[in-house]
Amino acid sequence: MSSVPESKDELLTAINSIFPKLMEDYQSVPASMARKCEIEGNVKGTQISVCDTVAYLIGWGNLVLKWHSLKSQGLPVVFPDTGYKWNQLGLLAVSFHDQYRDWQYEDLLQELDSTINKLILLVASLSNEELYETTWYEKWTFGRMIQFNTSSPMKNMRAKVRRFNKNNKLR
Repeated sequence: MSSVPESKDELLTAINSIFPKLMEDYQSVPASMARKCEIEGNVKGTQISVCDTVAYLIGWGNLVLKWHSLKSQGLPVVFPDTGYKWNQLGLLAVSFHDQYRDWQYEDLLQELDSTINKLILLVASLSNEELYETTWYEKWTFGRMIQFNTSSPMKNMRAKVRRFNKNNKLR
């Protein structure tokens, strides 16, 4: 399998192979440490917490679900989101952190699990043609748009969380 999924099956495999490992890494972080800001943030020079990495993944996952919902109803979609341009993804990340700032760590993990499961069900419900053989946004297929916002950032966040765990002698 190539590092970039090129079919529905490869996309599902990519998400299903990284997600349980990521959740295991998250579960080894005690809630008492989940808000410690020791992880390199999306905005240069910032430090974020483990909770913020979870919020980031929830935020992007929900955005993908929103894009699909609007588009499938024939409604206009603002990419990446209302009030943000593609060159403002750091600010969008910060908005996700703010949105989930007051959530308990356990609740964030449950929300992430729920969001990723909705995305897996969405991918499973679409054909390979809908995901990879049709241009969905500019030059990108919907499969690629999903991958950009699920398996790719999950790998990135997993590396950051593992580093946090190692630095804090967790596991």
